[in-house]
Amino acid sequence: MKVLVATQKPFAKEAVDDITAILTGAGHEVALLERYESEADLCFAVADADAIIVRSDKVTPAVLEAAPKLKIVVRAGAGFDNVDLESATAHEVVVENTPGQNSNAVAELALAMMIYMSRNQFTPAAGIELQGKTLGIQAFGNVGRLVGAKAKALGMKIQAIDPYLTDEKIIEGGATPVHSLADLYSTSDFLSIHIPATPETIGSIGYDLISRMPKGALLINTARKEVIDEAGLEKALEERPDLKYVTDVMPSNYEALCEKFGVRVFATPKKMGAQTKEANVNAGIAAARQIVAYFAEGCTRFQVNR
Repeated sequence: MKVLVATQKPFAKEAVDDITAILTGAGHEVALLERYESEADLCFAVADADAIIVRSDKVTPAVLEAAPKLKIVVRAGAGFDNVDLESATAHEVVVENTPGQNSNAVAELALAMMIYMSRNQFTPAAGIELQGKTLGIQAFGNVGRLVGAKAKALGMKIQAIDPYLTDEKIIEGGATPVHSLADLYSTSDFLSIHIPATPETIGSIGYDLISRMPKGALLINTARKEVIDEAGLEKALEERPDLKYVTDVMPSNYEALCEKFGVRVFATPKKMGAQTKEANVNAGIAAARQIVAYFAEGCTRFQVNR
């Protein structure tokens, strides 16, 4: 089978070497498409591919239409909103992600952002310490649990909400369960978001929730840009000069936010959550192994479309 590795942001060389070794060792052919410029480039390259590995690359209906032999897409990472699931299902293409492979990298970034903003982006003004503060975690999956564990080691109090977990599971993960978003936001000095972008969550975090946060609170977003109602965020920051926002996904209104709120707002220039050597290698290896398992055994353990 021909496996296309299509990455506008390429994997590290070590990851490419490992991916290639795993796939060729199982008898598959590997093709690389790196730093490509347009959807047309991807459509051309995928025309004879049986499988494709992507990172944040968009697998659109046009890409799927251009790939008549395609059987499986693996997104090297946890999020999969860059793949059109409905179109993939219509084309009978399996879509998988690689959950957990980037989790530690994202969790470490969330903690780094908390410290950076607590110290006013390392400007001379006095900041605050994390010890003794309450951290709320919205979604207590792989990343959320790691954020909680690392923050607990710094002396923070951890609370979490997750509609897919029982109270017992949240407690086992080291957090106190909270049963409503209103309560989570109103009682968290720091609040870390780890929800996916779905029809239910897009634009769900806005003025009503943010304005409930305690005095001096910080909202941290290493999830998806789309989950934030940016107009509501701006309004809350205008009315509450004590609040801060830090994100790994640059808002559309970022320039306006920076002009109005200065060091109270920060966004990374490019999504950095999974940008570590270790995460890069781990996600790529997992994607390659999942493709091998799919063709060898029909394994679809990590399938996200049905």
